[in-house]
Amino acid sequence: QGVLVPGLGTFAVVHEQINGTEEVYVVRRPVFQLDVDMSCLRELVFPVVMISGDIEIMPLDYWWLSQTNSFPPDTVRGCVEETILLYSFQLRTGQRPGFTFENIGILSCQDNVLCMQFHYSCIAELESRDIWVALLLM
Repeated sequence: QGVLVPGLGTFAVVHEQINGTEEVYVVRRPVFQLDVDMSCLRELVFPVVMISGDIEIMPLDYWWLSQTNSFPPDTVRGCVEETILLYSFQLRTGQRPGFTFENIGILSCQDNVLCMQFHYSCIAELESRDIWVALLLM
C-alpha cells in the first residue's frame, strides 16, 4: 500500500528481487515518488521512482493523523497543506532545507539533487529477514 501526500509525493513499499551469487533475495523497501510542481525544480535533479500499478495508493488520512494529537482533522489538513506550500516556496527561492518525516526519513537536497533518505529503523521495520540487502539498495 502507498500513501499520497498531495502536492509532495507518494510513499510506498515495493518488493525488489536481487540475484545474489548463491540465492535470490526478495526484499521490501520504502520508496518515495516526488510530485512537486516541476516549475520550482528547474535546477534540481531528483531520482525518478516508479511505483507499480498493482500497489494501492491511498490518500493521506487526516482523521488518523488527528488521532495522534489534539487537533481536529481540518486543522491537520491545513497544517500539512501550508507546510508543503512553504517547502515548495523554499525550493523555488533557492533554499534547500531538509524535510523530516518522523520515523521515516528526510527529503533533502545535496549538490542540487533532491532525494529521500530513509532512516535505518524504517527499513529495518519493513524488512527483518534480509535487512542488509535492503540497506544496500538504498
